[in-house]
Amino acid sequence: MKRLIATVLCGLMLVGTMTGCGAKEETGEKVINVFSFTDEVPNMVQKYLDTHPELGYTMKETIIATTDGAYQPALDEALKAGGKDAPDIYMAEAAFVLKYCQGDAAGFAASYKDLGIDIDKELKASDTAKYAYEIGTRPSDGAVVGLPYQSTGGCFIYNRTVAKDTWGSDDPATVQAKIGGGSGNWDQFWKAAEDLKAKGFGIISGDGDIWHAIENSSDTGWLVDGKLHIDPKREAFLDISKKLKDNDYHNDTTDWTEAWYADMAETGSKKVLGFFGPAWLINYVMAGNSGGSKPGEGTYGDWGVCNSPVGFSWGGTWVLANKDVPNYKKSIVKDIISWITLDSDENSLQYMWANGTLNGEGGTKDTVCSGTVMSKSNGELDFLAGQNMFDYFVPANQYANGRNLTQYDETINSAWRDAVRNYAAGNTTRDEAIEAFKAKVKTDLGIDAE
Repeated sequence: MKRLIATVLCGLMLVGTMTGCGAKEETGEKVINVFSFTDEVPNMVQKYLDTHPELGYTMKETIIATTDGAYQPALDEALKAGGKDAPDIYMAEAAFVLKYCQGDAAGFAASYKDLGIDIDKELKASDTAKYAYEIGTRPSDGAVVGLPYQSTGGCFIYNRTVAKDTWGSDDPATVQAKIGGGSGNWDQFWKAAEDLKAKGFGIISGDGDIWHAIENSSDTGWLVDGKLHIDPKREAFLDISKKLKDNDYHNDTTDWTEAWYADMAETGSKKVLGFFGPAWLINYVMAGNSGGSKPGEGTYGDWGVCNSPVGFSWGGTWVLANKDVPNYKKSIVKDIISWITLDSDENSLQYMWANGTLNGEGGTKDTVCSGTVMSKSNGELDFLAGQNMFDYFVPANQYANGRNLTQYDETINSAWRDAVRNYAAGNTTRDEAIEAFKAKVKTDLGIDAE
């Protein structure tokens, strides 16, 4: 009898132990690992954690710039390695976002639905720009795996004084009519370039300013059926670039150089009318290079916005989560990603981002992906002489195209820009430029032309 009782007690203890182990909640280090190429999203995550101290989480950030192509290999290695230091949340920029949402690395991403987000309901409630979730949808299962927070529909950002000196008005409707804004072609743009040349002005700073409008308004991307394809609108960039240079319609600058920044402050070889770009170009590039920080200083306050001749988008950062996020972290990862990309109340990241209140009053206002947020926000900027930029940038989002990107855009665009510059400078013939481009893509990526 004693032996039987002992056996029963041991069995009960074993069952209790097993039950306890099975019921035990998974736990681990309360750290959110964030992998990014700038400090922008890590700062957002930190803001969320700071305003939710009861969660007890801290953040470990890994920031590797995209300079010299360093970011993607580092992110790929971190995703493959896994483990406790693997990214829980990571970023992909427009130039290579398709690799992580639709291409070779899309398998690492968790679907927003698997995180616990009612994605269809939330997209509708936030009125998210269509191109944003088109880009972030994984073809293999139709799941949304990435969304941005900024919207990057593009407009034409023009110098008011140059417009007045040329056409007698700086009104957006007048300038738009002169450059053919909303026309879908470049006919009026060239007439405007002649008007400006007669006054000693350029129409843009360099061919890179018009490239993004051409690139992102094309009907197809660089790859069709696995072969290198040159969309007719992109091929026309050869002729456009050469026309700009041959007719002295610009200052022949290269974007992201000191000469380009100089034209934002009117310290280049001649004044230029404007730049093609989204709201972020105003906020994070032009404002800081205008030679001032308030109206009356440098060119600050002497700018306006109107429609571009063609609709386009440029840039953006998509936020993704690792499919192997530990179960105990899923809830907070879901909440952080929802707060950044989908929530539209006045405590959401996008509302604060649109109204410049993320770090207190008086911050930088920006366009965001939520139409719901934009409809209740104020986009007036001193930099634009009090103009409400949302009047033009919000409608611009409908022209943004999420179907002409490839996962190789960063590499292929660089090769194309080099080939076009060589042709415009007279170093090659048109055909030689195209052949050199095809050869470069073949060498770098192993992709054959059609």
